[in-house]
Amino acid sequence: MTQNPQFPGVLFGAAYYAEYQEEGTLDRDLDLMVEAGFTVIRVGESVWSTWEPRNGEFDLDWLQPVLDGAHARGIAVVLGTPTYAIPPWLQTLHPEIAAIGADGRAIGWGARQEMDQSVPVYRWYAERVIRKMIPRYADHPAVIGYQVDNEPGNNLPHNESTFQAFVAWLRARYGTVERLNEEWGLVYWSHRISEWSELWRPAGNMMPQYQLEWRRFQGEQATDLIAWQAEIVREYARDDQFVTTCISYSRAQISDDELAASLDITAGNPYYLMQDGLSADVDLPRRAEWWHTGPWALFQWGDRAFSSAQERFLVTETNAQSIGGPWQNQPPYPGQIKQAAFALVSRGARMIEYWHWHTLHFGVETYWGGVLPHSQVPGRIYREVAELGASLKRIGDALDGFEPDADVLMLYSTDTKWSFEFYPPLATEEGGPDHRSYAHIVDAFYRGFSEAGAQVRVQHTRQFVEQDAADLVAQYPVLVAVAEYVADDAALDALRAYAEAGGHLVLGIRTGYGDELARARRGVAPDRLHEAAGVWYDEYSNLAAPLTVTASSGEAASGFELEPGSQATAWVDVLNLEGAETVLEYEPTELGARAAMTTTPFGAGRVTYVGTVPNQPLARSIARWLVPSTASERWRTETPVTVSTGRAGERTVTFVHNWSGTAHSVTVPADSTLVETGEQFAAGSRFTLEPRDVAVFEVPGSQA
Repeated sequence: MTQNPQFPGVLFGAAYYAEYQEEGTLDRDLDLMVEAGFTVIRVGESVWSTWEPRNGEFDLDWLQPVLDGAHARGIAVVLGTPTYAIPPWLQTLHPEIAAIGADGRAIGWGARQEMDQSVPVYRWYAERVIRKMIPRYADHPAVIGYQVDNEPGNNLPHNESTFQAFVAWLRARYGTVERLNEEWGLVYWSHRISEWSELWRPAGNMMPQYQLEWRRFQGEQATDLIAWQAEIVREYARDDQFVTTCISYSRAQISDDELAASLDITAGNPYYLMQDGLSADVDLPRRAEWWHTGPWALFQWGDRAFSSAQERFLVTETNAQSIGGPWQNQPPYPGQIKQAAFALVSRGARMIEYWHWHTLHFGVETYWGGVLPHSQVPGRIYREVAELGASLKRIGDALDGFEPDADVLMLYSTDTKWSFEFYPPLATEEGGPDHRSYAHIVDAFYRGFSEAGAQVRVQHTRQFVEQDAADLVAQYPVLVAVAEYVADDAALDALRAYAEAGGHLVLGIRTGYGDELARARRGVAPDRLHEAAGVWYDEYSNLAAPLTVTASSGEAASGFELEPGSQATAWVDVLNLEGAETVLEYEPTELGARAAMTTTPFGAGRVTYVGTVPNQPLARSIARWLVPSTASERWRTETPVTVSTGRAGERTVTFVHNWSGTAHSVTVPADSTLVETGEQFAAGSRFTLEPRDVAVFEVPGSQA
């Protein structure tokens, strides 16, 4: 990280495209933004053909009135490079830059990111337009930062040049074909190669080791693209300007912690289902990976964004209203705009920016609703956005230096995610491979913690390994490592060291089963951890139907409160106990698996093993056992109410959300101030949250 940008409060605004608007609307738009409390807009990132309408012919002045008008009104600007959406003249002049899919066919033009962005000829034209537009506005006082590219990593190009770069990458990594043969196990099915030219293309590959390295290579392509653009932009940027990109965490190429390393601050784009998709008392199936469903998933996105650089982040795009196709219309219930924004702020957002200001009248995103509707007449959405802007202004600098609290540290393994997308352990309901196995396992535990009131800090495995075990224990008394399948010895030893230093280590299925190349380990499972866990297994099974679990009669289960309906789903490890005590048991089956969850002291700490994928009642039960004291418990909340806390200097800031359509009351646990109004509340007093309401409290000194 080159710098951590400094600005007060929480930036607030929207992406603004004057080039999509009718002439004469600029002043009206900017004035309405001021009235809504906007402090920032993002511009310029989607229109390469406007910046360069013909090859080598540049129009650089069209944005000047927007920047001048914004600056005159005190609105800052983030300027984007347009490199993700190339102009038709470039497609025509160099059709060879089209990305080739796994089927061997070129991705057709007419959308965006249809090109292989690693191709040198593409890079030449992209660099040229960047070097024209950035210096044109780098000294403009409105510009506070730059967004390079946009949601990078959309495709996994299979171009010949990309494949040859992959071969060169492998040669640098492995040195000889003999070592590659050995490491990948290419003796299997007669895949041994005698020279590099014999390596087959990835489209037909079925070898897990090949596939994992292919995805790692592809991840480096996206990382290199962003680092390359950031380096060019920094040649012109002022010292007080930041460089970022906007991450869509579901993009195929993205390894977000590696990508964020070349940026000054992380930024990303959370989209979520509104209406009952933000109701804690309504359980809807999760939608597409990029479209989050449930309050817990919104919090999870925030924790993932924080994890990229272990710092607060920017929200560069999020819902103003309906998001998706013309058949997907779910505008927010009253209050949900503020709710969602404050949920993201509570997990570390330093900017809330909507996509986008005005709803488009043309193009594929015609029904991705903006702050203004198609009529351009401010309506309810605008009024609620303006109310949020006023709230953020009233809160002001109360969030300067804010860092979210965490009761639990949860590891995230991009390598395991990639491995499971190709070679998954879980099955779908139809019996086919569940390519979202990793997400389903991780989500089960994260959601359980979130709905039990515990707050989570997410770390990438690479970040975790670099830290001192004792320091981690002091910060995070519980560490959850579920499905750490692709893991080297150092990662597994770091987990062991954490428990030995006094932490409560929670292990889940597939942890310690694979090595750094997704090869099954030769040691007793979970390898390097079975002695610490006091359990081992050599049998495991997929489950065709859930298994009911019960608390054991032993001392280890004393005080464990099991929710009705708690079940094991999808998978079971047939655990053999060697020192561990059983906490939860399966109902008897012919398979013979009995222990569903075990625990044992180890060193100064403890290791708990969960040998299945818990359903939500079971996940919440486990979470409450692991974290019996939470902020939600201190506020005596009811089911649809969540509590998120964090530290800002010597103060505790608490966000209390009511994710339902009925009013709910909470108990204020310490003398507190309602930040927006300054109203004082004594410890033990009751506070009523209206339907879809959120309140922010501040407590001097100790935790609330």
